[in-house]
Amino acid sequence: MVGGRYKPLTDAEILQIHELVLRLLEDLGLSQLTPSLEARAIAAGCRVDDDGRLRFPRMLVEDVIARSRRTFTLHGIDPMHDIEIGGRRVHTGTGGAAPTIMDFETGRYRESTVADLYDIARLVDRLDNIHWYHRSIVARDATTILDLDMNTTYACLSGTTKSIAVSYTDSASVRAVQPMLDAVAGGDGKHRARPFCTAVCCHVVPPMRFATESCDALEAAVLAGLVLCHIIDPECRGIFAAWPFVSDLRTGAMSGGSGEQALLSAACAQMANFYDLPNSVPAGMTDSKLPDAQSGGEKGYTVSLAAQAGATMIHECAGMQGSLMGTSFESYVIDNDLLGAILRTVKGIEVTQDTLSFEVIRETVTGVGHYLGHAQTFARMKTDYVYPEVADRRSIGEWEGAGARDSRDVARDRVRKILAEHYPRHIGAEVDAAIRAQYNIILPRERMQAGNGIW
Repeated sequence: MVGGRYKPLTDAEILQIHELVLRLLEDLGLSQLTPSLEARAIAAGCRVDDDGRLRFPRMLVEDVIARSRRTFTLHGIDPMHDIEIGGRRVHTGTGGAAPTIMDFETGRYRESTVADLYDIARLVDRLDNIHWYHRSIVARDATTILDLDMNTTYACLSGTTKSIAVSYTDSASVRAVQPMLDAVAGGDGKHRARPFCTAVCCHVVPPMRFATESCDALEAAVLAGLVLCHIIDPECRGIFAAWPFVSDLRTGAMSGGSGEQALLSAACAQMANFYDLPNSVPAGMTDSKLPDAQSGGEKGYTVSLAAQAGATMIHECAGMQGSLMGTSFESYVIDNDLLGAILRTVKGIEVTQDTLSFEVIRETVTGVGHYLGHAQTFARMKTDYVYPEVADRRSIGEWEGAGARDSRDVARDRVRKILAEHYPRHIGAEVDAAIRAQYNIILPRERMQAGNGIW
């Protein structure tokens, strides 16, 4: 699905923004760089002035942009989930760091756990329009940072065979997790050869300064901002990830479902396409606390604008509620339907001699008088249409006769069915035992099988 038809910025405005970026990096630079990255940056041609800010020469920035990879494969744990990132091809997945989750039984928000991470991963594994699983909640039952990062990785790895992403807190976590990833990949060095886990670190924070711990984690993972990334590893898989977040200026609170958020995420995707770089933006971060009308509306227009602008990776577009502070199981199922419809709009309308179909029209007009029984209709009903699993298209009478259930109620049935039956076994018992022997895994093994009394 190739996007890029929607362009909130004119060509002249893009050039103005580009010129400002180059000037800011060269004349103002960023502060709080780690000593290790500072040494690498200076050796590559950057400079650090008396005020301690790292300046990036314009020619170096433009050279790195020119040399950056235009596409790369985002590997799934199972190769069937590999996807090609770049070229304005639009993909959708999870993300976020919600500290709370709506309890499936009580309907009240509570602290999220490692078991919730695992259950969401299992749910995502069965939802076709969610292309990767970036951990979407923070496991509040992990007592140390290392336990948090290791258990998050384990829960994601165990619950899905799609590509996963984890926000690692520091370099120690990145180094500690490597043996786990290699074990699942099949041996030492195997994950590096075919990486299915992305280390996500917010290494730059406003106003124009580095986040020290995240920079250490990025360096350990050989991932960093575009220029530093290439300084560390010229063959790196770089993602242009300018993530704007909007605040409601009346309160200072985040407004992830605002029209301004939709516009800025789309503009960031457009800038990335100007540079011809694989990219990611956030969208679908509704301010609503429930999967209700507000939630559907805000997710609909924020994700649609990002997709139509050609964002190659749209994060946080499934499951998130309350401006990323919460999530709910039903939302993933409902949002999967929404994402399918949005991706269908990105696909656009196919105009060929076959689809224009003069002869078919003539046969129908002079014959039976309708298209429903024509062979072409049957042939194209799978390729031209996306059919929802939750959204209801029956008549009012049929809907009322079936109990007049709303989409959230229907989604709950699908959540129950998936989570009661789907317990992935792509990590063998021997590998799992070795991981548990090396790490403090909180999730009990008996919780990871059918008939556990939870679902």
